[in-house]
Amino acid sequence: MSPVTALEKPARIANSVLQTIGNTPLVQLKRLSALAGIEVYGKLEMANPGGSVKDRTSLSIIEEGIQQGLITPQTTLVESSSGNMAIGLAQVCGYYHIPLIIVVDPKANTHTLRILKAYGVHIDKVTHPDPEGGFLGARLNRVQEILAETPGAIWTNQYGNQANPQTHFHTMEEIHRQLPGVDYVFSATSTCGTLMGCANYIQQQQLQTKLVAVDACGSVIFGTKANKRLIPGHGAGLPSKFLDPDRVDQVVHITDAECVSGCNKLLQTESILAGGSSGAVLTAFLKLAPHMPKAASCVLILCDRGERYLDTIYNPAWVAKNLGI
Repeated sequence: MSPVTALEKPARIANSVLQTIGNTPLVQLKRLSALAGIEVYGKLEMANPGGSVKDRTSLSIIEEGIQQGLITPQTTLVESSSGNMAIGLAQVCGYYHIPLIIVVDPKANTHTLRILKAYGVHIDKVTHPDPEGGFLGARLNRVQEILAETPGAIWTNQYGNQANPQTHFHTMEEIHRQLPGVDYVFSATSTCGTLMGCANYIQQQQLQTKLVAVDACGSVIFGTKANKRLIPGHGAGLPSKFLDPDRVDQVVHITDAECVSGCNKLLQTESILAGGSSGAVLTAFLKLAPHMPKAASCVLILCDRGERYLDTIYNPAWVAKNLGI
């Protein structure tokens, strides 16, 4: 076993914590590459200061609103989130001293709620799913109620704000710069902002990169029937407003149990403690790897940290009770 030596790099002093968002590391997953027989890399979005890919979306939406004069310290921002977007917004709003209301549901974990409280976020919780849109539909309905009763409130709308996919154009630009000629990029789905931002860059640059969408079983994003899902931030109970399915090369649906096994495999092989959608992305890669050219290179977008899932995905008692494994 050879020691791993960190290369010294010239220090760059950021002007604020927000300037450290993006330009996340791309790491070669050597042990998983050996296991799969194909070169695979992880784009570590958990290295963002708020711990997830949603830092990019939050910063993009809020700074665009500030530049347009729509968002000021007197504005109250409102958003529906299962976790990561809430934390990303809390960080940016905290820096700019903008009031924030986050609508959550029972699937929000206690770790996330504690972080939001530390930032001074007002948390509004729905307790029952909408008959047609599930908990996402219920959260969105509650957002509209808050907007109606709160003067000067604005919905950041991660589900329809074009600043969401626009920022992930740059995510794919980073991947292309870090690994020119990458053959496959695997992206988990929720709002589909990351997925379509990557698709926009691939199309504009006329790359040969194939884009693989990793959706949840029970998600309706690609037209499958809605069903119970327990892993927050993966899949959705309502269709995406960003999705253009013709620009996605392949779709893989992953169960909650496979998310858990994928997370554990990532932790055991590469010592990366990641969130549920990362386990899904890894599982999807391992399923497709036998059908890929042996010379292919793949990038897995690993969306968030695993600490927020210690009570669920990484808790054997929770897994046994809820997933039966």
